[in-house]
Amino acid sequence: MIRRLPFRFAHSLLLCALLSGGGAGTALACGTPDSDCRIGARDYRIVLPKAPAPGKPLGAILFAHGYRGSSAGVMRNRSLIRLANGLGLALVALNAAGHDWALPHAPAHNEVEGVNELAYIDAVIADLKTRHGIDPDRLVASGFSAGGMMTWYLACHRAASFAGFAPMSGTFWRPVPQSCPGGGVDLIHYHGTEDPVVPLGGRPIAETHQGDVRKAIEMMRETGGFTPDGWKRAGDLECETYANDREQRLELCLWPGGHSFRMGFLERAVKAFLE
Repeated sequence: MIRRLPFRFAHSLLLCALLSGGGAGTALACGTPDSDCRIGARDYRIVLPKAPAPGKPLGAILFAHGYRGSSAGVMRNRSLIRLANGLGLALVALNAAGHDWALPHAPAHNEVEGVNELAYIDAVIADLKTRHGIDPDRLVASGFSAGGMMTWYLACHRAASFAGFAPMSGTFWRPVPQSCPGGGVDLIHYHGTEDPVVPLGGRPIAETHQGDVRKAIEMMRETGGFTPDGWKRAGDLECETYANDREQRLELCLWPGGHSFRMGFLERAVKAFLE
């Protein structure tokens, strides 16, 4: 004979199964390195810190992956997770809809036709606030290589959405915009002087060409009304700095290296923007 469980007990078992990952628990799982947070047809991944920075609202680093990367790949970088956690920030891994970010003049721009990266970022920021309680005034955008290109694009078109931008080893595709509609921003660009993949002056790829980093810096100087503010040196890193009357900072930081991501550089930038 089959015994029927009391309704309340059966309901409790079902609830426990859902919370432990059984059944359709994708939305419930959002918040771990191995799970997607769905927003329409797109997604991102997030890891929350053990504790927010003392006395401050919860902020986040929004990190854009490189070419053929993914949010899953970003979350496999445990050092990046530890960095964000140590700063009391959430780490948000953005996810392109195709192999690359759909940016103006990029080789893959037509590969994912119709994708609006700015609308995607707006949706991510809105979801971070409503689902995770993240303060939209404490967001930093960063990315490496093609992710650095995405970061520059956000700096140009979503200036008010972030406290600062830290692109590394990537900028606009050529031609560099003549100005940015968002105005000046807090931005620190990091680049290896011996980078063969994304040289400072860019290189041709198929029918396109990577942009010139110095031209991007010069454009932002003019857009934001920045003037020279000296040099900063730390080890093998040398930064040409600029400031404006809005107390924003613009830095071009170079080191004698190749196409590589350095965790310490990102930490330096985030602290400058949020502390």
